[in-house]
Amino acid sequence: MGFEHTTVLLNEAIDALVTDPAGLYVDGTFGRGGHSRALLARLEPAGRLIAFDKDPEAIAAALDDPRFTICHASFAAMRAELAARGIERVDGVLLDLGISSPQIDNPARGFSFRFDGPLDMRMDPTRGESAADFLARADERLIAQVVRDYGEERFAASISKAIVARREGGNPVRTTAELAELVARSVKSREPGQDPATRTFQALRIFVNAELEELEQGLTAALALLAPGGRLVVISFHSLEDRIVKTFIAGESRAEVDRRAPFAPPRRPLRLRAVARIKPDVGEVRANPRSRSAVLRVAERLDDGGGL
Repeated sequence: MGFEHTTVLLNEAIDALVTDPAGLYVDGTFGRGGHSRALLARLEPAGRLIAFDKDPEAIAAALDDPRFTICHASFAAMRAELAARGIERVDGVLLDLGISSPQIDNPARGFSFRFDGPLDMRMDPTRGESAADFLARADERLIAQVVRDYGEERFAASISKAIVARREGGNPVRTTAELAELVARSVKSREPGQDPATRTFQALRIFVNAELEELEQGLTAALALLAPGGRLVVISFHSLEDRIVKTFIAGESRAEVDRRAPFAPPRRPLRLRAVARIKPDVGEVRANPRSRSAVLRVAERLDDGGGL
């Protein structure tokens, strides 16, 4: 079965990223290749693009272009993966965070409460623990912590209690429909226009895939790889992601000064310059409602002598 994906902020991301059409770029989240195709169209014959993705289905959709290489790995590992290829510097890194429409729309992947399917939620279903397996072994306190911290869910304790009670009754949650129904019974009030299971599904997906930890690692790796003048372009879809990106760029856009010696050279120089924050326009949101929460942030690598 084919599943379509509409790339969010496509032109804005490519315009911000490409400073040298003959340069070397990284697409850290290949997905179905929307940004990669547009980036290759902008590059000259001498340009190169290396993409990363954890999802085997994304790897199977890789592009046929001599300038293109794809790695079955998380973007958190980009520095090590590129070092193994003898690459120390790149001209730009793009991260389009979250999940793609094909992942959401495929019931077998278990990302969405709109379809009944196995409660998996792994970006790479060949590795790690599924959401169902996590809920089958975690205690009530840990489940509540995950749902509260990663889903910002007010009723995390009630949801966790219901999940554990069902499990102890000999009927653990194994499908998306079972979880959605359980959450709906546990949430005492609903946000207008939002399914009560939205926050819980988001929380489990983020936790199972270690998305926030990988984002922090990926930002650090990208900064180390960027050549002076190179661009970091990140598209976030919820506040937890965007907060990490915003904080990272802000922190690297300030020099660290020793207050005991204010006239001495900074202990850590400026490494980034914040360039832009872009939201989808009305037309894009109307054509693709999934884009409404997207935030694109752009930063440029400064010349501080290189490295971290």
